Amino acid sequence: MPEAQQWLQTCHICAYCRRYFRVDGSRVKTLQEEDKVLRTMELSLAHPAIKAFMCGSFSGTCSTLLFQPLDLVKTRLQTLQSSMQPGSGRVGMVTVLLSVVRTERLLGLWKGISPSFARTIPGVGIYFSTYYSLKQHFFPDSSPRAIQAVLLGGGARTVAGVFMLPVTVIKTRFECGRYSYGSVTGALCSVCRTEGPAALFSGLMATLLRDVPFSGIYVMFYSQSKASLPKEISSSASAPLANFSCGIMAGILASLITQPADVVKTQVQVNPQLRTGEAIRYIYMEHGLQGFFRGAVPRTLRRTMMAAMAWTVYEQMMTRVGLKS
Repeated sequence: MPEAQQWLQTCHICAYCRRYFRVDGSRVKTLQEEDKVLRTMELSLAHPAIKAFMCGSFSGTCSTLLFQPLDLVKTRLQTLQSSMQPGSGRVGMVTVLLSVVRTERLLGLWKGISPSFARTIPGVGIYFSTYYSLKQHFFPDSSPRAIQAVLLGGGARTVAGVFMLPVTVIKTRFECGRYSYGSVTGALCSVCRTEGPAALFSGLMATLLRDVPFSGIYVMFYSQSKASLPKEISSSASAPLANFSCGIMAGILASLITQPADVVKTQVQVNPQLRTGEAIRYIYMEHGLQGFFRGAVPRTLRRTMMAAMAWTVYEQMMTRVGLKS
């Protein structure tokens, strides 16, 4: 039985004095104990999908805060001007990283953290609550197979991606360095005023082509690799570390497969006048096939670590609230 339910069964509330008492008759004396009872009761009464949303939002917050610099470096690499001097050296991740620190100081690596939070906190929550709801509806008593896991992950990402695309557009513009927005709200108002509300959904097709396959492929590799773990590992204290390792492997494979779509998505969102097909032609004409893998290293590092951490934290928190993830 979950710890929360065990705690609730040991306490009840008096209808007259509104004090909390244990079953043995002793009163809950401290404010900390009463607060624990209240929080446990509120959490236990919440809908499972809401619990999944809360667990997902917390896990997304932790991973975003840690790995935002990698996302900024990836965006800068993908939006570099093509009009570089002939014979100039190849610009890589370390060069961009040092340039940002030199010109914008260390905190410049977290530029765009506000829209990242505005996207991640609700976005990851929506993703995990949708994933949990779909899984409980279609596979309440069994684990999904490989193709079913792809559909689960892709379906959950479609819902979250469409809802959060406007914030994703603002986040990309914050990070690229071409726009001087003061805040997320100001950026939203500026885009709607100068380019129209439709600009907030620029890159929708490229975003879905990147995120839906990524999530589907990730969930497939992650669930299958977890299922292949020996039972003594998956039930031991080292299970979170093993799950994290499975997440890293799944993230690397999914990131490399979907990298070209990420480059196209970034170009469309930074240059709203470009359509998806035009962005593909532009990247190929300017940089060749290797242009579709620009920023692959920081993106793979970030997506892999973020996804592995988000899933590990999410699963541990779901266990704490008494739900099977």
